[in-house]
Amino acid sequence: MESKLVVDRESGLKEFNELNHQPQNLVIRAVAKVISYIFHPLFVPVYIAWFLLTVQPYLFSSGSPSQKMLKLLQFFIMYSFFPLVTVLLAKALGFLSSIYLRTQKDRIIPYIACGIYYFWMAYVLRHLPDMSREVVQLSIAIFVASSAGLIANIYMKVSMHAMSMGILVIFILMLASMQGENFNMYIAASILLAGIVCTCRLIVSDHSSREIYTGLMIGAFSQLLAPWIDRILP
Repeated sequence: MESKLVVDRESGLKEFNELNHQPQNLVIRAVAKVISYIFHPLFVPVYIAWFLLTVQPYLFSSGSPSQKMLKLLQFFIMYSFFPLVTVLLAKALGFLSSIYLRTQKDRIIPYIACGIYYFWMAYVLRHLPDMSREVVQLSIAIFVASSAGLIANIYMKVSMHAMSMGILVIFILMLASMQGENFNMYIAASILLAGIVCTCRLIVSDHSSREIYTGLMIGAFSQLLAPWIDRILP
């Protein structure tokens, strides 16, 4: 969390740390922590896949119900299971100081490992004949966001939660524009969810507001760039 110097009532300089001015109500912090766990970036792609499977199943896969569930399982393995195992192994081997990735140094290995997983997932989905372009572009956006997050990590500890929320909001907006159906409820829900998750990160994490907003922009721009990247790739 960033610290800054402010002028107090006695006209003297005093260090102001945003972390010390977060809500200290135990109930609020407990709820914020639970929400942060539920909507962890490792789970958001799986939630999006489940949303498509429930609301727009023809976009997720044209196969049988069992084949669709198998693809949902593949999403969980590549976007949740492998990254989580990588973090746990890196911590066990002493490469990370904490599984919560509280420092920029701790995030280097997970970013690189996840970038490999996400690239492979995007490559595989793009070459599946029955996979919709929307899902392919989502996978490309996730890879682009992880790559941009790795670069941004040199300068600041960008919020991964915010990146996933940026992707979620823009994906729902783009899906609404492409499908031509009434997605107002889903658009409102995604924006509300993004606001709740980012607020929770400000409450229970050591992220500054700048790191939250940067994460949102990285996620949003990654999803906006994904259709263009999909078109220019061979």
